Amino acid sequence: MTVNQDAGDWRSAWQPVIDAVGRDFSDGAVTLGADRVERGAIRRYLEPLELDCPLHTDPRAARDHGFADVTMPYTGVIAWTLPPMWQPGRSLFGSADRDAQPEHSPINNQDMPLGPRTTGFFATDVEFDFLRPVTAGERVGRRGRRLVSCSPKETSVGRGAFLTWESDIVTDTGEVVARIRTGTYAYEPRERPE
Repeated sequence: MTVNQDAGDWRSAWQPVIDAVGRDFSDGAVTLGADRVERGAIRRYLEPLELDCPLHTDPRAARDHGFADVTMPYTGVIAWTLPPMWQPGRSLFGSADRDAQPEHSPINNQDMPLGPRTTGFFATDVEFDFLRPVTAGERVGRRGRRLVSCSPKETSVGRGAFLTWESDIVTDTGEVVARIRTGTYAYEPRERPE
């Protein structure tokens, strides 16, 4: 749907999205992250943080506490839920412009079948409820993409809507290890004066 963003009824273009609150836009499909969690990646994640916790560094200590291997800190799990953004032979950004958006992203508004098309997008917040830590050797991803809310709003960057999405974080065996709620702002950027 193409909407004239200068029209006084720009908010009404978001009504189909508002009406879809509660819908799972992935129909429960699972999208796994690009790689399994590995000890070396956990170590590299810990280094700049100087996060010294034996559950993340010592396999024996982790096993003594009931885990199969070292655990990924909760703050690092989201990176392992994402499919690859870049692949050999493809370009991630089609433009070198200052505000260029990735052409391929698992978190933007490109696949939204309802409401106005938007060219700007950013995350606003993220919230997790963890059931257990993710351990080295596991592969995790997301199941479902439920729309929790849609609030159209004009901001200093443009006109669009704040959206909240909810998914389960699952292992490749289907076990739910967490739930994630992600806030985003999908918008059409304002024209900048030259």
